[in-house]
Parts: sequence; C-alpha cells; structure tokens
Amino acid sequence: MDKKKNKEEAFMVLAEAGRNIESLPKDLKAAIEDGRIPGSIVSRYFDLERSGFLSWLMEFGGFKERLLADDLFLAKVGMECGVGIFTKTAAEYERRRDNFFNELEIVFADVVMAIIADFMLVYLPAPTVSLRPPLALNAGRLTKFFYSCPDNAFQVALTGTSFSLLQRFGAIIRNGSKLFAVGTTSSLVGTIVTNALINARKAVDHSTADEVENVPVLSTSVGYGVYMAISSNLRYQVLAGVIEQRFLEPLLHQHKLILSAICFAVRTGNTFLGSLLWVDYARFIGVQKAHDAES
Repeated sequence: MDKKKNKEEAFMVLAEAGRNIESLPKDLKAAIEDGRIPGSIVSRYFDLERSGFLSWLMEFGGFKERLLADDLFLAKVGMECGVGIFTKTAAEYERRRDNFFNELEIVFADVVMAIIADFMLVYLPAPTVSLRPPLALNAGRLTKFFYSCPDNAFQVALTGTSFSLLQRFGAIIRNGSKLFAVGTTSSLVGTIVTNALINARKAVDHSTADEVENVPVLSTSVGYGVYMAISSNLRYQVLAGVIEQRFLEPLLHQHKLILSAICFAVRTGNTFLGSLLWVDYARFIGVQKAHDAES
C-alpha cells in the first residue's frame, strides 16, 4: 500500500513539473517505478537539479543519495572540513599545554590524519535515500545482509521502507569497517610524513637528535583505525541520525539559517571532543607519550 502511494505521489510531482519519467536518471526512474521513494524526494531532486554544480555532483551515486536525504549535506561537509584543522589544533593544545611545541611533530601527525578522515566521517554515516538496484540472486547471504542495511543506523526510514534492529546494528559494523580502513590509511600517510619531517629536522639540528623520537608507524596507524571504527563511528552515527535528522531538522526545517548555525556549533563541539578523546586514547594505548613538564 505504501509503495503504491509513493508511486502515485511521484507521478503527480512529475506531472506538475511537466516532466516525463524517461527524462530521469536510470536509478531514480527505477526507484519511482518500484515505489521506493515518495513524491517529496522527486521534488527535492528537481530543486537540486536547478543548480549546475549540484546537478553535476548528482552524477555520482553516493552524492545523489546523500543530497536527496539531506539538503544541507554539502554544508555539513564544508563545516566539518573547514573547522577541523582549527578545532583539532586547539584540542591538541588543550591537552598538551606547555609541551605543545615540544610535541609539534606529533600534533602535526594528529591534525593531518584527522583532516584526511574528516570528509569520510561526514560522508559514510550520512543518512541516504537508497537508489541502488537489487543485488543479483546468486549474491552471498552476508553480502545481501549488509546491502540491506541503512547507511546510518539511526536514520529515518522513508515511507514504504523499514529497517530491523539487526540491520541498523549492521550499519554500525559496516561503517566501522570502512572507517577502520580510512583511519589506518590516513594515519599511515600522516605518520610517514611526520617521521620524514623529524628526520629532516635532526639532520639540520643535531641537538634535537635525542629529544625528538620518530612516531611509531604501524601501532599508531592501527590504533587510529580502531579509534575511528569505534569512537568516531558511533559519535557521527548519533550526530547525523539522531541529533540532526530526528531532532534538529524537524524542529527547524523552515529556518535553514538557524539550523545551519546550530549544526555548525554541534559539529564543532563534536570535532573538538573527538580530538581530546584521541589524545587520551593514544596515550592510553602507548602510541604517544606525554613529556614531563620539566623537559
């Protein structure tokens, strides 16, 4: 019944816009014919299509699914990446204080790997409107299960769609595995670059040879991957699916400027908190050491 209603709504929006279903991309056309999306999503697609940049961006399926679910998605990407470098540096200073400049190489590694990962932290846990075609019948059971999971464990299901508790839990596991890969890779880049800078510094200033140690590459990278898979994954799932989609957006849907400002404040606070947690976690597992205040 819900799928039939979705299909009727979608064709009504098409008629009002003077558009034919054949003029739509294949994935959107298939979703309408299957009754998987309501008319409001089709209407949002037409709104986004008016912008040349957004129209081009929707050529990429992942962006299309996220923009259709959240018209502030790109703004949130900009917020996260824009404030990331400042909040992460501030958090590093808050934790290190007098030792901030003594540990500058470690600070640099933390900021580099965090900025690389920022985009993915917004992208992966963002709620989506699924336009993916059904899997092949011979696909494995595990593949089918994770394919049926939402991108955000807490996202609101569209009319005609529902997610079980197990599927929502599966979203956390699937995104966690992706963020582990992102975190480990970004940390590898950050620590390798940092060690290169440390060695260059030692070559120029021999007095620092015993004071500054290279950052452990493998343990730091795996440690950061685990941190991303657990702490970052859970925080951003709750932020995007609960705080923003379920609470802030319904409350302030007609006040986009206020909504954007509050999302900016919440995401800035979350980024700062994440930086504090990483420094404590890194010291706890032994990949970073705090210098004594006297040194």
